[in-house]
Amino acid sequence: MFHVRVVRTASGANAVQIVRYVNRKRLVVRHIGSARDDQELEVLLSVAQEWISNQTHQLSVFPTGRSTNILLLDQCEFLGVHQGFLYELLSTLQQRIGYLTMNAPMLNDLVTIRIIEPASKLRSIELIETYFGIKHRRQSFYEAAPQWLSLKEKVEQQTVHFAEREFNFDYTLLFYDVTTLYFETFQADELRKPGFSKDNKFLQPQILVALMVTKEGFPIAYEIFPGNTFEGHTIIPVIESFIKKHRIKNFTVVADAAMISSENIQNLKQAKVHYIVGGRLGNLSAETLQQIDQQLIREDGRTIRLNTDKGFLICSYSQKRFRKDNYEMEKQIERAKDIITYPSKSKKTKFLKAEQQKMVLNEDLISKTKLLLGIKGYYTDLEEDTADNKTIIERYHDLYKIEQAFRVSKNDLQTRPVFHFKEDPIKLHILICFMALAVSKYIELKTNTSLRAFLTECKKITDARMLNKITNTVTTIRTKLSPSIKSLVRKLDLPH
Repeated sequence: MFHVRVVRTASGANAVQIVRYVNRKRLVVRHIGSARDDQELEVLLSVAQEWISNQTHQLSVFPTGRSTNILLLDQCEFLGVHQGFLYELLSTLQQRIGYLTMNAPMLNDLVTIRIIEPASKLRSIELIETYFGIKHRRQSFYEAAPQWLSLKEKVEQQTVHFAEREFNFDYTLLFYDVTTLYFETFQADELRKPGFSKDNKFLQPQILVALMVTKEGFPIAYEIFPGNTFEGHTIIPVIESFIKKHRIKNFTVVADAAMISSENIQNLKQAKVHYIVGGRLGNLSAETLQQIDQQLIREDGRTIRLNTDKGFLICSYSQKRFRKDNYEMEKQIERAKDIITYPSKSKKTKFLKAEQQKMVLNEDLISKTKLLLGIKGYYTDLEEDTADNKTIIERYHDLYKIEQAFRVSKNDLQTRPVFHFKEDPIKLHILICFMALAVSKYIELKTNTSLRAFLTECKKITDARMLNKITNTVTTIRTKLSPSIKSLVRKLDLPH
């Protein structure tokens, strides 16, 4: 049995020792320290009691009520810091969405580290230990990864249900767009194929990723296509699959101009899907252009609605757009004139045409362009009594939210699968990035703060780890939460 002993030293200090008695002999087990005043003595006695408790789980016959949460810095070793606060916060958000119900803790940790510091999967495993002190075996990753591929449907299901609870998502309005992700190679396969690249990497193989988001910009579903797939051919299978999966009856999709074609319009109508898409006015017939010119008043906010074979064409005029369009047109015309004068300085420009073996200005195209200055077009099948022109335009302009989601995905989460070259790892990578994007967008929507700014603030809250060499225990000391952090936590409806 251990005892605490206080001995007066020659210098007048009080030495605190832990002793035990064997055959009526006193053995000093550990010297805790020397106190020069009553306050120091109280601290040393508390440390001694803690040591005894940790070593033997021995309870004091006469409890002092002293706190044992005391560290003597000269008897401690600093072990480093962990980002425990950020880990707990992001894990709580994953739990809220439903991602912790899949019994895949390593997958959840990979999602968390993807948000904090994107890297390859093996590097991510190292970072998880560095940031959080959580160890995962590489072999465990290789064994579990193939099983995670089957979780895509469950992940999307949990995400949709969360959107229903959190944003009152009712399936009536969805925004659709695609992006391309290229690879640092020139070797193609069944999935990675060269195609039209949004990153201007036309010679390198890529994949096409389609994403659907709510009106708030929260992602709810995605799909992957081979890199040579025409983006206009993706919308119908993705939409039809989503409708069938969720048994939707009333549905409106908003997409950009690349998705519009006569075939797509017919397919959307057959599927009873309403649509709002951008219109490319440069492809309009001369008759339709004349109608626009005669009916649309060139004043800010003025609109017209025309009936076409692709649905209602809504055209709006903006003075700001006019100035931008006119500037671009004048610049292109000047470039064309420069090429005509100095053929050796040949550059691409839209206002040139070949005539009698020489380049001349395309006056017809210039006239057509002038006619459309300041005008933007939108196609829809929604009747005016259901959604007037202003509503259609506003909904289309909300399409920027999916562009924001892609920016978060490409920049903050570094979604481009640069470290993956086989189909299954690529699909798993996109799954992890989708989960990370859902958590990230939720943070941005709830806090009205960018993901980068949010992480910068949260990283200030660290857990310092101290080894108490007396008790051989590790104590964690967390930074005090600042008012700005408390404000972010409140916005996320988390306890603090």
